[in-house]
Amino acid sequence: MSGPQQTRHMKRLALILALLAGSPAAAAPRTDTAVLAGGCFWGMEWVFEHVKGVTNVVSGYAGGDSRDASYDKVSSEETGHAEAVKISYDPSQVSYAQLLQVYFTVAHDPTEVDRQGPDVGHSYRSAIFPQTPEQARFAKAFIARLNGAHIYKAPIATRVESGGFYPAEAYHQGFARKHPYFPYILVNDRPKVAALRQKFPALYKS
Repeated sequence: MSGPQQTRHMKRLALILALLAGSPAAAAPRTDTAVLAGGCFWGMEWVFEHVKGVTNVVSGYAGGDSRDASYDKVSSEETGHAEAVKISYDPSQVSYAQLLQVYFTVAHDPTEVDRQGPDVGHSYRSAIFPQTPEQARFAKAFIARLNGAHIYKAPIATRVESGGFYPAEAYHQGFARKHPYFPYILVNDRPKVAALRQKFPALYKS
């Protein structure tokens, strides 16, 4: 190989090595977000913490103003907020459709209006807060299919809403996981996790 040819060859080799060095070995995992409201966020959070593909769940408030995003204010039932959870998940492991299946089947009762179990008030309503236009379209179609199939004895009360999400106070985060024998958790939320394990064994993680 002549001098000029060898130089060109070495330059091409150096360029290839540089490109390889600058490329990641594998694409970074994608993370999507879902925001769902269905009564007390303690139980909602605990259920979705047990779903495979879910990487993080945060309890918080959705549907109202940031200035009113505190437990004391939301409990007044005058803020427009709903207790909600923000779910981060890997869509290659669990889909938005599967999250909605869990939400409508075991995480809460979607037919109850402004309440869940012992908790009564607009902040305990059933609501979906889509994070993308695609989620909004899918959620509306999902609800329509459920109503059309007459799976429940009463109409679906779940509303598709808009609004930001604001994390709740630190003491609410992971409450059920940290206090699994708290009486409220034993009565209202432990059965939901058990139902998840029974009805969705392929999605359940301990």
